Amino acid sequence: MLMDELNRQIYGCKKCRLWQGAKHGVPGEGPLNAKVMLIGQNPGADEDELGRPFVGRAGKFLTKTLAEYGIKREDIFITNIVKHVSPENRKPYSDEVAACLPYLITQISFIKPKIIVLLGASAKETPRIDGIEYIQVIHPSAAMRFTKMREKFRKQIAELAKRIKQN
Repeated sequence: MLMDELNRQIYGCKKCRLWQGAKHGVPGEGPLNAKVMLIGQNPGADEDELGRPFVGRAGKFLTKTLAEYGIKREDIFITNIVKHVSPENRKPYSDEVAACLPYLITQISFIKPKIIVLLGASAKETPRIDGIEYIQVIHPSAAMRFTKMREKFRKQIAELAKRIKQN
C-alpha cells in the first residue's frame, strides 16, 4: 500500500463515530523520509476545515516555536492519533483511538522516523516501536495558554532540536 492509498482510506473512514461531525479526514502531512514525526491528539476546527494538521492557532504557535530552534515544519511529518475532529474538541474516546491506531501504525512504518514527538497526554497512547526514540512534550495549545507550560514547552523543543542534530 502507498501513502496516497492510506490517505484515501482516512478521508473516507467511517470506523468510528467521529466522521459524522467532520468535514474532512486529516491524515497528516510531511516528507515520507522525515527523521521526525509529531503526533497530536486530534484535528481541531481549522484542521477539519482545511484537511491539514496543526494549521490553527496551536499549529501556528508550534510552527513558530520549532522555527526558533532551527526545526523546519516542512522537514517533519505531522499527524494526530485520531484522524477526525471530535465534538467540542474533546479528548478522543478509547474506541475512537483504537479505530485509528492502524492508520497511525501504517504511517509510522512508511516513514520510519528516528524520533516521534508526542504532543500532549492523549498522544502517549501511540504504540512504541523498537528503534524509535519517543519524546513527550506539552501540547502547544496548553503552552500558549499557561506561562509555566510555555517555558517548559520551549525547553522541550530546544532539547528536541539537540536530539535531531545528534541523529
